[in-house]
Amino acid sequence: MTRPQQASSNDLDPSRFGVEWPTWLLIVAVYGSWLAALAWYAQGGSWGALAALAVIAAWHMSLQHELVHNHPTRRAWLNRWLGLLPLAVWYPFDIYRDSHLAHHKDELLTYPGQDPESNYLDPSDFSKHSAPVRALLVAQRTALGRFFLTPAFAVFRLLWPLRNAAYWRTPALHWTWLQHLGLLALMLWAVQAWTGMSPWTYLLGVAYPGLGLALLRSLYEHRPAKVPAHRIVVNEAALPWRLLYLNNNYHAVHHAHPGLPWYAIPQAYAAQRDAYVQGTGGYLVEGYVGLFVRHAFTPIDHPAQETRPATAASPSDAAPAP
Repeated sequence: MTRPQQASSNDLDPSRFGVEWPTWLLIVAVYGSWLAALAWYAQGGSWGALAALAVIAAWHMSLQHELVHNHPTRRAWLNRWLGLLPLAVWYPFDIYRDSHLAHHKDELLTYPGQDPESNYLDPSDFSKHSAPVRALLVAQRTALGRFFLTPAFAVFRLLWPLRNAAYWRTPALHWTWLQHLGLLALMLWAVQAWTGMSPWTYLLGVAYPGLGLALLRSLYEHRPAKVPAHRIVVNEAALPWRLLYLNNNYHAVHHAHPGLPWYAIPQAYAAQRDAYVQGTGGYLVEGYVGLFVRHAFTPIDHPAQETRPATAASPSDAAPAP
C-alpha cells in the first residue's frame, strides 16, 4: 500500500493559508495560559497549578513542533524566536529542530542510530545491556513507563554527549547551549521571584511530567515494518488530546504533508480517511485512553526489533495495531 495521493497542489499547499491566525492565537494561548498558571501558583494553588503547568509545558512542545515546520510564518528566524523560551526546560530549540527534521526521512523511520526519534534497539545492542537496564528498556514500552521513565532516558541521551570534547568542535553548539542555559536560568529566576516556586519544583514538578506527557504521544506512533508508510500511525484521538498534540495524532497525514498547519490536518484526514488508513497498512489506533489503559503495565511491543528491511520482517507488519 502507498499513501493517499495529494488531492491537489492548492488544497495542501502551506502557502495558501496566508496569515496563520489559528497558530498566532495558539501562541498567545500557550504563553498566556503559562502566565495564568504561574499566577495561580503564586496565589496558593500549588498542586493544581503545577498540574496545569505540566500540561502547558507539553503543549508548548507541540507548539515548537509547529514552529519547526515553518508555522506560523515562512521566516525560520522568526519562528525560532517564537519558540526559544524554554518553558519545557530540556531541549534547546535548535537541537530539537535539527533532530526532528532528520526524523522526517521516512525511509529510515524506526532505524536505531539513524532515526533520532526511534523507540527501538537492534537486538544485538539490546542484549549487550545489563539485566536491570534491559528491564527498564522493556518497562518504557508501557504507558506508565513511558510517562515516568522515558523522560529520564531522554534527558540522559541529550546530555551524555556533552562530556566529549568532540561535541564542542561545532561552534554553533556553543551558542545554542549558551543561549538555552542563559534563557533557562533567567526564566527560573523570574518564576521564583514572582511566584516563590523553586527551580527544583519547576524542573521536577513541571518540566519532567510535561516531558512525560509529551512522550506519551509517541508511545506507539511508529512501528517496524518493511514498507515505510506502514511505520506511521493514525490515532483517532478525542478532542482534548488532539488539541494538546495539535493534531499530530494523525501522524500519517503529518508525515505525508509535513508543511500542513496543525489546524488543517483534520480536514485533510477526513477527506481521505480510508486512503490514509489503507496507506498505513491498517496501523489505526482508536484513541489514546484505551491504548494507555491496555498498556499501562503491559509492553506494547519489545524494544529490541529487527527494523531494517534487510533483516527478518517484523511480526507487527502483518498484525493490526492494538
